[in-house]
Amino acid sequence: MRYVDLHCHLLFGIDDGAKTAADSIAMARALVSVGFGDVACSPHARPEYASGDPSLFDARRAEVQALLDAEGIPLRLHSNAENVLDPELLHRIEKGRRAIGAGPYLLAEAPYIASLPQLGELVFRLRVQGVTPLVAHPERCKEFERPGRAAEAVHAGAKLQLDVGALIGRYGRTPKKLARAFLEEGLYAVASTDLHSPTDAAKWVGDSIAELKRLAGDRVAEQLLAVNPGAILRGEPLD
Repeated sequence: MRYVDLHCHLLFGIDDGAKTAADSIAMARALVSVGFGDVACSPHARPEYASGDPSLFDARRAEVQALLDAEGIPLRLHSNAENVLDPELLHRIEKGRRAIGAGPYLLAEAPYIASLPQLGELVFRLRVQGVTPLVAHPERCKEFERPGRAAEAVHAGAKLQLDVGALIGRYGRTPKKLARAFLEEGLYAVASTDLHSPTDAAKWVGDSIAELKRLAGDRVAEQLLAVNPGAILRGEPLD
């Protein structure tokens, strides 16, 4: 089963990810080489980036898909966005939800260095509106350094996304420690790359997937990289 990446900045020239069409193509080649077949491209849904405009995102995704098809790269691109998990998210999605695929899941990142005391309430209110938040890389966010906070979010109805690079220390010691702890606790629903650049992409993503398999076993790795993200992309409930 091919892997599905639900967090990836593959589209060039619209946020802090790929800078050129050549970057997008190189990143796609790297992802395919380590086992990915689908990517739900997730540019930042922020006004400071061009990707804040959903119509531009759709046009760029179609453009990059055409480039990949022309190059014979077997990677299918899908709709998504990296939303900001803050109290204003509820108001923003009322104006237009930028979900993963066509389903109820929404990729959202908590602040890196600020606390988010409203986390439980936000998750609850999103769930009431029929939205299931997929929290991006909690191991890299300050709020989840609080003991038990990740488990609280899951119990409230959120899903958690592992940034696989954290397992090999790509983001430092604390994210590595938290990622391994959350993985051991079984708190992650999916694993993704959060790939921003083609530089050494096949190497570090491949090493990260190998480490995931070493720590959790092939069955759990398949669940996090293929089964669960595939279900989320299709808008299906997770077991």
